[in-house]
Amino acid sequence: MTEQKKTTIILFSGDYDKAMAAYIIANGAAAYDHEVTIFHTFWGLNALRKDEPLKVKKGWLEKMFAKMMPRGADKMGLSQLNFVGMGPKMIKHVMKKHKAMSLPHLIELAQEQEVKLIACTMTMDLLGLQQEELLAGIEYAGVAAYLAEAEDGNVNLFI
Repeated sequence: MTEQKKTTIILFSGDYDKAMAAYIIANGAAAYDHEVTIFHTFWGLNALRKDEPLKVKKGWLEKMFAKMMPRGADKMGLSQLNFVGMGPKMIKHVMKKHKAMSLPHLIELAQEQEVKLIACTMTMDLLGLQQEELLAGIEYAGVAAYLAEAEDGNVNLFI
């Protein structure tokens, strides 16, 4: 009997291209029967934000964070060549031309493949994010949960 392979990814970056890489790797690993976990922390939480604005009670600082951070995976900028928003439009055009999946579709595919998507609760508290603002079907946990997953991981990545 073969041992279940595990892949864990910490998604720290809020950059579209880096989040794409994390989700491409996660979906590939899941397709190869790995048990996959993506732990979203700090700016990586933006990949899990819902697109639509929600009325939630926040303090002044939390409201500022909410305004400054992109709302949803499709609104994230590029790590390089962002060009005041033109870079993401250009890369999405090229992706569409080559029939590549968008980040929101990769996230949906990950959920369909039962990739465990975890939002870091400590970071949510720091940035003032609430569960209602994030996608359905994800888990909420702290660093101890990630470490428990990573301890037996065959592949552990920080993106």
